[in-house]
Amino acid sequence: MSGHSKWASIKHKKGALDAKRGRIFTRLIKELTVAARAGGGDPDMNPRLRTIIADAKAANMPAENIKRAIRRGTGEEPGVSYEEAQYEAYGPGGAAVIIDVLTDNKNRTAGEIRHLLEKHGGNLASPNAVAWMFSKKGDIVIEKAKAPGIDEEKLMSAVLDAGADDLQDDGENWEVLTAPDAFAAVHEAVKALGIEPASAKVSLIPQASRPSR
Repeated sequence: MSGHSKWASIKHKKGALDAKRGRIFTRLIKELTVAARAGGGDPDMNPRLRTIIADAKAANMPAENIKRAIRRGTGEEPGVSYEEAQYEAYGPGGAAVIIDVLTDNKNRTAGEIRHLLEKHGGNLASPNAVAWMFSKKGDIVIEKAKAPGIDEEKLMSAVLDAGADDLQDDGENWEVLTAPDAFAAVHEAVKALGIEPASAKVSLIPQASRPSR
């Protein structure tokens, strides 16, 4: 009986891991497709695509899956066409929210987002109602414990030379901020030091609190 219980437990854990991996792969496939469609299928000429390929490899996505998603984006292979869309909203308590999505149907997605927001006490906002509160930045987080032999001066010199805007220190991590078009070069400069960042992405950084409506 105990053997059966152990097998059931292993099977359950494997099923959960497979489901999680499937969700990650689905997201990455969409991102690869959109990046290839927007900037071409050559990662050497498309920094955004190069970054997503690195993320896909880190997630152990099979190389053929990556190639297929890129070919779908460049039109070399048929498949669902995804579009980027951004929605501005107020969440519970009036918190400003920016929602970035990849979708194959903008009208359906807008309705679903509106429903979810209203269900939890929020609502969609008009264009530019909250976008002004955020700045789009490359954001690279480095755990000091995983960067032995690297001091702040050496890191700062490398990232500033590559085009970074700022380097912040919270005690346990360094956070490198860049303009979006400098993100790929700065990310490569960090990796050239032998550092694998805890996270590296272009995201929206809040600038200030929102005045009352």
